Amino acid sequence: MSTPRFSIVIPYRDRLDNLRLALESLTAQTVEPRTFEIVIGAMEDTTRYLDLCREFADRLTLVSVSSTRRWQVGQARNLAIRQATGDILILMDVDMVLPSRCLEHLEACHFGFGQRVCVIGQMIDYDNNTVDVTEVDAKPYAYYRDLLAELEAGTGTGTGTGTDGRLGDLDPRGSARHVIPWTFAWTALIALPRDLVVAHDLTFDPGFHGYGIEDLEWGYRVCRTGTPIVLGREFFGVHLPHLRDVAANRRTETPNYRYFLSKWPGLDVELACALGDFEANAAYQDYRREIERVAGGPGCSLGVVHSVIHGQSHLSLGVPLPAGSRPEAVASNAPFDQGSLTEVLPIAGVALPYDDAGVHHCLVLPTVTRLPARYRDLVFAEARRVSATPVSLPETGA
Repeated sequence: MSTPRFSIVIPYRDRLDNLRLALESLTAQTVEPRTFEIVIGAMEDTTRYLDLCREFADRLTLVSVSSTRRWQVGQARNLAIRQATGDILILMDVDMVLPSRCLEHLEACHFGFGQRVCVIGQMIDYDNNTVDVTEVDAKPYAYYRDLLAELEAGTGTGTGTGTDGRLGDLDPRGSARHVIPWTFAWTALIALPRDLVVAHDLTFDPGFHGYGIEDLEWGYRVCRTGTPIVLGREFFGVHLPHLRDVAANRRTETPNYRYFLSKWPGLDVELACALGDFEANAAYQDYRREIERVAGGPGCSLGVVHSVIHGQSHLSLGVPLPAGSRPEAVASNAPFDQGSLTEVLPIAGVALPYDDAGVHHCLVLPTVTRLPARYRDLVFAEARRVSATPVSLPETGA
């Protein structure tokens, strides 16, 4: 058998109804079935799951890789990615259904000329995890087939459609400002060349637990390879309803964001951590300008210095970082003994990668007070959150 053009990677556990609909939508693709494979990373090994796979075995090239380890969506994706053989890797969550011409459009519009690009698929009828779902009204595939056909024809309404019917109006990322590319790399539906994934080891970090952020950190690493991340106008799917506890998701999303920031400290990551993806894109250019202004001019920035003094952990927030400076250059700008330096993070402190009361003491330098209130207040709040003792603030001289 020749190498398939597409490998569709699906992480799976305990969503049999969603998986059935997703596979039904893949049987309806207009491209030849031999041109794509579906690789499922299944973190369960049950009779009902295997029976469902057998139902589709004569219509799809279906590969199942199973593990009985505790559920982790990144690990499930990694299981499948490592077995994929296609030229183009499509990461697709089990709660998505695709229109019949999805793969045809993806080839024609994004990969037909050998483009080296990461394409974000639009998610129709997704509310960005803002509402609890306690009961699911299961609909048959025929309902989604008709909805997808309307969307392909430009007559579908979906949730929040624009007056001109453009798909870009159906997914809020289509009308958002795109400044930080990786913030919108949600892996519910995304495609890129598989050899890019192999060359840069773009698997998912198992250090993320529970809901959220593992895909943004993956997208960040894609961005670091120099690969453009773009929104596909014709590349879309409809999001399927499933049970959701927003509060429980937030409880894991917050520490996951801090883990992300600890791995890749930078103004873009901290702003996304503090404000969220849409708000960070809207504010990022203003944030950079304000940081440069208070830090000393173009190319300058602010840093967080983590030091150990008499065996206790201390943070200094708002340390000026001269343009092009290396971490050791902050010694003359920070109020600590140079020999006690443990790390310098190139962030202003609107978000910090430390646990609540995780350091003994925080000192906020006068540079922070010159930031606009929307950023200054976030730095002060984070300083209070991570400090086990009262924060030293410049306006009090404490």
